Parts: sequence; structure tokens; C-alpha cells
Amino acid sequence: MNEKQAVKALSALAQDTRLRIFRHLVERGPDGTPAGEIGAALKVAPATLSFHLKELESGGMLGSRRESRKIIYSVNFEGMGSLLEFLTEDCCKGDPRACQPVRKAETA
Repeated sequence: MNEKQAVKALSALAQDTRLRIFRHLVERGPDGTPAGEIGAALKVAPATLSFHLKELESGGMLGSRRESRKIIYSVNFEGMGSLLEFLTEDCCKGDPRACQPVRKAETA
């Protein structure tokens, strides 16, 4: 990923509704979710949802596919990984042990 692509991806995520959509789809995994279900779950009007999905797709953070009459949206995990890789490329002077992501503690 180059700097221009990273800026476009970050811009796509830099809005509260789009970030909520993205996080919702991350939870759903690679199978994705129909647009109508995303809108219902997040209480986003169809026209507004359509705009935000288009922005996320344009930024390389989502992909879509048609299944019958539904459009299924899912996270572009390759694009997400490329963005994270770009952002952490020179992390901690090249010491990968110092740059391990902090994970939420598992609850029992």
C-alpha cells in the first residue's frame, strides 16, 4: 500500500457511521452481511447507508457481491491488513517484539 491509498482508506474510516459499519462487518467475518441487515442493525437509513458503503468500498475497506436480489458487503481483509502493515511498517525501530498488538483480555 502506498501513502495515497492509505490516506484514501483512512478517510473512508474517518467518519462515525462508516467506522460503525466497518466494525460491524469485521465482526461478521468474510461471509459478510446484506446491506438491509447492516442498516437495520445500525439504524441507518437506506440512502445514508448506500452512501457510506460506497465510500468504504471506494477506500478499499469493503467489497461487495450480488446474491440474487441482495448485495452482500464484507470487509476487504487484505486491504485492512495492508493498511495496518503500512501504518506499522517502521514500528519500534524494526523490533517486531515491541510492536505486538494489545488484545482485550479474554473473559471467562
